[in-house]
Amino acid sequence: MVNRLGQRRGGLFRRAFSLIELVIVVVIIGIIAAIAIPRMSRGAEGASDSALVGNLATLRNAIDLYHTEHEGVYPTAANIVAQLTQYSDITGATSATKTSTHIYGPYIREIPRMPVKGDGKGDVKIAAAAAADVGWIYTESTGNIVANSGEKDAKGVVYNTY
Repeated sequence: MVNRLGQRRGGLFRRAFSLIELVIVVVIIGIIAAIAIPRMSRGAEGASDSALVGNLATLRNAIDLYHTEHEGVYPTAANIVAQLTQYSDITGATSATKTSTHIYGPYIREIPRMPVKGDGKGDVKIAAAAAADVGWIYTESTGNIVANSGEKDAKGVVYNTY
């Protein structure tokens, strides 16, 4: 018998979850996790791909601006980092400080890392040919710059074709 306070003879009602209710909750949490985890991992891959596109756009804009200000001459492969990150004169000679002749640039603060895995391993070096410690491959004659990676993104596009 139950009295008006909800007490049973011998104590209060015991309120707890049954085993079935606990199993149902665990199954629901498992289903939610199975849906959410793959979506989160795809988001991380997409972020790296977007970062690569952004870094390439930044580098290409800096190269194009250098090309425009230096009367149609692209930065040299041997000095591209200095020519993009320091002041330069019309001939491409660089200086860390602005002078009366070094009036162009800098076009970029620093060379961005290659954000995806691959041959460049996220390195900031720019070179005319692929190497293990090079992140970006630059062609001086055309001003083209690409990622030093033959791997593919989530859509199957090779990174060095971006």
